[in-house]
Amino acid sequence: MLKGFPRTLRRSLAAAGLLAASAALPATAQQQGGTPPPQPVTVVTLQASDVTLTSTLPGRVAASGVAEVRPQVSGIITERLFEEGKPVDEGDALYRIDAASYEAAKAAAEASLAQARAQLSSAEREETRQAELRQRNVTSQQNLDDAIAARDVAAAAVKVAEANLLAAEIDLERTTIRAPLTGVAGLSAATQGALVTSGQATALTTIRQLDPVYVDVTQSAAEILRWRRSGQGVAEEENQLVQLRLADGEIYEHTGHLAAAEPHVNEQTGVVVLRLEFPNPEQFLLPGMYIQVELPQGVVTGAILAPQEGVTRDRRGRPIALVVNAQNVVETRELTVQRDQGPNWVVTEGLSAGDRIIVAGLQKVSSGMTVTPQERPAAPAQPVSE
Repeated sequence: MLKGFPRTLRRSLAAAGLLAASAALPATAQQQGGTPPPQPVTVVTLQASDVTLTSTLPGRVAASGVAEVRPQVSGIITERLFEEGKPVDEGDALYRIDAASYEAAKAAAEASLAQARAQLSSAEREETRQAELRQRNVTSQQNLDDAIAARDVAAAAVKVAEANLLAAEIDLERTTIRAPLTGVAGLSAATQGALVTSGQATALTTIRQLDPVYVDVTQSAAEILRWRRSGQGVAEEENQLVQLRLADGEIYEHTGHLAAAEPHVNEQTGVVVLRLEFPNPEQFLLPGMYIQVELPQGVVTGAILAPQEGVTRDRRGRPIALVVNAQNVVETRELTVQRDQGPNWVVTEGLSAGDRIIVAGLQKVSSGMTVTPQERPAAPAQPVSE
């Protein structure tokens, strides 16, 4: 390329090229052989605490008391005395049945009782007279015995008449159908003028107690056994507080407690029914509503809540985490995970209080590397919506 130039010029250009190349070599060598800066990573310093493990169980709301109102006497409904869907108190009148025939039956029973009492009075006088005659040996013992028997028969007839009168009064009282318990009345299945019969299959209305309410949930019998064997205790104790999550995902403002556990395992499903009790002063919970219950299952002492974004799995599927030690060197820890708890894993082995787990930058580091840890700032408090 330099053939067209004089020899002296060619020598000068070659010397200049060698000088430039020798000047560039140290810079390249410095760039390739120098030590890179430590990789920055985001860490979270872990703390040990006692963690209450919860289990989300599905269930439905049930009224704490249910009464299906049916007539106990037959007749025509003359009046409905309650408002559908409104609260009623025990003893409130709900319906009235035509009572004319029952009033007549009561009057007949009263007359029968008066007749029986009159016959008893006559029999008692005859028994007294026969006793006096017997003392004077004017009559026989047979006549006295007959008088005593007639008196006893008349006394029994009085008792029968009193019972008939009581039955007539009860039937007459039952022409006014009253609420058997305090609660909220449902829709009416009968109107004025409808014919009803005693003990009919169709209920006139249903009254439900809505404060408190029951929530029946199911839990696997195997899970209950596992917790009992672990010695951590199962939350099947009275006054154990539980939370309720509604169908829209919101937490119910009142806490409930475990009221009872069915001492029976369903043969087909292998579950146990747990009955929870919740206050319902606003009647927000209605029977049949689908809900989810956050039921405490046990307490793990000294557990570590590790952020889920800082836990991965190795090729064998075992959970691992990268931890920055005191020398800012990355270490790999194999973990024993109990279960998830919100955005964290409940770790019982592999991590301890004070460990700094890497939660961001995992793809750029590996075990043995020196890093620059930066503590992740705490999440800002969520504003309270009014």
